[in-house]
Amino acid sequence: MMQSASIHRSAGHWPKEQSSGALTLDFDARHRRRIRLTADQGEDVLLDLPKAVAMADGDGLQLEDGRWLEVRAAAETIVEVRHKDSRQLARLAWHLGNRHLPTEIRDEVLRIRPDHVIEDMLRGFGADLVKVQVPFQPEGGAYGGSGHHHNHADSAHHHE
Repeated sequence: MMQSASIHRSAGHWPKEQSSGALTLDFDARHRRRIRLTADQGEDVLLDLPKAVAMADGDGLQLEDGRWLEVRAAAETIVEVRHKDSRQLARLAWHLGNRHLPTEIRDEVLRIRPDHVIEDMLRGFGADLVKVQVPFQPEGGAYGGSGHHHNHADSAHHHE
C-alpha cells in the first residue's frame, strides 16, 4: 500500500535523526500540493499536502505511518547571472522580477532556468552567464513565500 505524506516541516523543524529515507526532487517536484513521487529507496509515496509548498533542501515529510522522509534538492541545469557592477546586478534582478521569472538570489549571482530570450536580454545588459548543475531554490516572493507570486482567483490556473 502506498504511503501518503500530508505533513511538511521546514529544515530544522522536524526530527531529522528519525529519517527513514529521502526524496531527491527538482524544484518543480518540490513545489507541489499533490503528486505521486518515488523515494530514493524505491518506495512510491503520495504527496498530499493541504496547500502547495515550495519545499527546500533539508525539509521533512511525515508519512501516515509516522516515518519521516528528508527532502533533497536535485541538481538542475541553471544559468548563473553575474555582473561586475553590483548596481547593474540589482537592475538585472529587477528585470527578472518584472518578468515574473523564478530567480534565486545569492551573493553576487542570480540563478534562473535556461531561457534563450532572457539570456540574450541579460547579455545585452552586460551580464556574464554560465550554465551550471546545482539545486534551484528561487525566492518565494511577497505573497506568502510559496514560490508563486500571483493571485489567480479569477482564472483557471492552479497548482497541484
